[in-house]
Amino acid sequence: MNFLRGVMGGQSAGPQHTEAETIQKLCDRVASSTLLDDRRNAVRALKSLSKKYRLEVGIQAMEHLIHVLQTDRSDSEIIAYALDTLYNIISNDEEEEVEENSARQTEDLGSQFTEIFIKQPENVTLLLSLLEEFDFHVRWPGVRLLTSLLKQLGPPVQQIILVSPMGVSRLMDLLADSREIIRNDGVLLLQALTRSNGAIQKIVAFENAFERLLDIITEEGNSDGGIVVEDCLILLQNLLKNNNSNQNFFKEGSYIQRMKPWFEVGDENSGWSAQKVTNLHLMLQLVRVLVSPTNPPGATSSCQKAMFQCGLLQQLCTILMATGIPADILTETINTVSEVIRGCQVNQDYFASVNAPSNPPRPAIVVLLMSMVNERQPFVLRCAVLYCFQCFLYKNQKGQGEIVATLLPSTIDATGSSVSAGQLLCGGLFSTDSLSNWCAAVALAHALQGNATQKEQLLRVQLATSIGNPPVSLLQQCTNILSQGDKIDRRGSKIQTRVGLLMLLCTWLSSCPIAVTHFLHNSANVPFLTGQIAENLGEEEQLVQGLCALLLGISIYFNDNSLENYVKEKLKQLIEKRIGKENFIEKLGFISKHELYSRASQKPQPNFPSPEYMIFDHEFTKLVKELEGVITKAIYKSSEEDKKEEEVKKTLEQHDNIVTHYKNMIREQDLQLEELKQQVSTLKCQNEQLQTAVTQQASQIQQHKDQYNLLKVQLGKDSHHQGSNSDGTQVNGIQPEEVSRLREELEELRSHQGLLQSQLAEKDSLIENLRSSQASTVNEQASVTASPRDSEQVVELKQELTALKSQLNSQSLEITRLQAENHELLQRAEALAKSVPVQGESEHVTTAKTTDVEGRLSALLQETKELKNEIKALSEEKTAIKKQLDSSNSTIAILQTEKDKLDSEVTDSKKEQDDLLVLLADQDQKILSLKSKLKNLGHPVEEEDESGDQEDDDDEMDDGDKDQDI
Repeated sequence: MNFLRGVMGGQSAGPQHTEAETIQKLCDRVASSTLLDDRRNAVRALKSLSKKYRLEVGIQAMEHLIHVLQTDRSDSEIIAYALDTLYNIISNDEEEEVEENSARQTEDLGSQFTEIFIKQPENVTLLLSLLEEFDFHVRWPGVRLLTSLLKQLGPPVQQIILVSPMGVSRLMDLLADSREIIRNDGVLLLQALTRSNGAIQKIVAFENAFERLLDIITEEGNSDGGIVVEDCLILLQNLLKNNNSNQNFFKEGSYIQRMKPWFEVGDENSGWSAQKVTNLHLMLQLVRVLVSPTNPPGATSSCQKAMFQCGLLQQLCTILMATGIPADILTETINTVSEVIRGCQVNQDYFASVNAPSNPPRPAIVVLLMSMVNERQPFVLRCAVLYCFQCFLYKNQKGQGEIVATLLPSTIDATGSSVSAGQLLCGGLFSTDSLSNWCAAVALAHALQGNATQKEQLLRVQLATSIGNPPVSLLQQCTNILSQGDKIDRRGSKIQTRVGLLMLLCTWLSSCPIAVTHFLHNSANVPFLTGQIAENLGEEEQLVQGLCALLLGISIYFNDNSLENYVKEKLKQLIEKRIGKENFIEKLGFISKHELYSRASQKPQPNFPSPEYMIFDHEFTKLVKELEGVITKAIYKSSEEDKKEEEVKKTLEQHDNIVTHYKNMIREQDLQLEELKQQVSTLKCQNEQLQTAVTQQASQIQQHKDQYNLLKVQLGKDSHHQGSNSDGTQVNGIQPEEVSRLREELEELRSHQGLLQSQLAEKDSLIENLRSSQASTVNEQASVTASPRDSEQVVELKQELTALKSQLNSQSLEITRLQAENHELLQRAEALAKSVPVQGESEHVTTAKTTDVEGRLSALLQETKELKNEIKALSEEKTAIKKQLDSSNSTIAILQTEKDKLDSEVTDSKKEQDDLLVLLADQDQKILSLKSKLKNLGHPVEEEDESGDQEDDDDEMDDGDKDQDI
């Protein structure tokens, strides 16, 4: 504490000797007394002395007070006295006025005592633990003391709290305290805690600070609230400013929507108190924090869209057009709307549609421009309107076209009943107020920024200078005013008008060879520029010389050599003779070396303390930075290098055209490819449906097989029993009418079998055609080879085709065998038809069996019809797929990638094979149905070829026995 004793000794008026002894005795009592009451009284006495004798109490008692906080936590009264005493020692808020010679020393006392207190980080941790006490007399002094520590030495105290376990979370609990004084001081504490510390800002934000602060603002009455609302808004700014993570969290948490009620200001205002103005000003600044141009573009864009969707932008525009709004609030609202619409097309389009509540209604843009070119309006308001107009046109080619269109002859209102934005800009451009000239020139330059089409359109603008004289172009009128210089008496800065016009001309001519040609076509322009650059003028005129050099350099760099007298080479020779290349480059450098250039290049908003400082525009500084180097190179280039550069430019243009052509081609191919992919996905879905149907049919076939085997066994037993009795009964009760009907069905199945074989032959020819088309395609596209996977797929398809053919042959043999069996069965039926009927009981059994068989046979016939319908549908689908395949082949021939063609064709081939499988499955089903009919007729039918011979032998033996019996 030697340095504090030094401060004490240096004070002009120290305490009396008796007070120093009293403080020492009180400190001894605090340190040595065993009774709590004695210590409490001593600490209370130190508190009463701490304001007047701050230095002495701090030097002698701080250590004892910290010890009290550590040992006497059970007594809230002594803890409260100790905290209040430490606050009086450290804080400068309630410091009495001191003489000037000792003021500087006493101001340092707070930071010096704070440094002593936080030298042991455990002291801050101890203070954080005391804040958990709910007792008002402990918690409130603790909050005040910690706030004072943060104000004195913020960064080191912040670091101690950051590393303390649950340190920030304990402080966040203060916002939920039901006692308003603690809650409000907690807001002040968090203000000091979050200042310039991104890590703590993130922790506080994720501890639900946004929700709690917005609730407090709503409870206090939004903008009509008191100073508590102001404190909450300052804390929100601390959390959001330059903190991208918190800004994104604020947007994702839908807190932007909760800001809309802040700006619900009625037309009939009951008055604007100073606190309400302050609150609304902070609310507007908070909106600007979220959409600041310095934020990442993606974050700014998402916040702008959210503000439009929730109606916040509409509410701001309502304030903008309302009456009775204070000037500073109106100015800040204009700046806020500017940044909400800057670079966001949706918001810009909405702003263009806003009308002022006048009769007749006028667009808000026109009303604002009227304020900008009115010299009686406040300077800050005119700057805000200019910024709003710049933000409206930023990356908004549609808006630029609308502004320029108001200047063209076809759109000007001949009656003069309404004034347009273009007319206001022209009026400001040629008025006698230099600030209006500058603002209008910069606004018109933003209507041309990065838009070659509007630069060419603006060349069409004609102005009527006086009655009886022919109209002149806007470009010519600008150069005329520029050449007159100081001859016209203007209010304001001498060079402001010329600087504004030169910035407009430089923006207009850059990247627009047609405008350069129009400018050079006036023979007086080049001599004027060279004369301005060559003169040795004062320091004030050096900026104008630099801008003239930039304009002449743009006329050289963007010159298309269409005027023989002003080709690039002649202009460079003129510079070398009249000015000198080194002198020209030096004058060009005057722009970037100007003291106001760097200030304007920092932020897009034109924020100037007075009109005299309003010289450079932010976007123009970007243009200077871009062109200064290329103009310097262009001045030193020879004619041969220029020719080479022209050739390179032409080559690049051709290359760009080729690239554009291929891009368009690739885009078309991508669209075609997407269509083919959709077709493939559709066919896949159909294939899956057909496979599902095949699976279901296979399960039904299996069920029919099982039923067939069961009936075969039963009928075999019945036939054997009837043959052994030699009753001469009919075979299973078959009548001649049924036999004739079965013959007709058999003939019908034979014709259908022939039809299926012809369809199979067509499929074979189609597959051969596909193979030949694939082979020819591969030969034509030699650069692309099929993948091994495609070859394997073709081999698999061949194998599947061979298997299908063999299966069809086997089924044909089986059908032939069944026909023979059926013929034999018919012969036996005719022989048995002549025999004598059996007795009544056997006739009854036979009739029942016949009815059962007929029912089964009708069911099978119905199923056969259904299968025929399915075959017909599949045939139609096959035809449609074939047409799609032909269309795909014609389209794929254009594509550059052969692998996609082969994949598509192989896929189509697979689909055709699937169709064949379905047809064969249907054929198999019909064969099985025929077997079932024969079985129902009582004739056994074998299922497999291996067991067929043995069963045939058994049937022949049975038939022989029956013949013998007959």
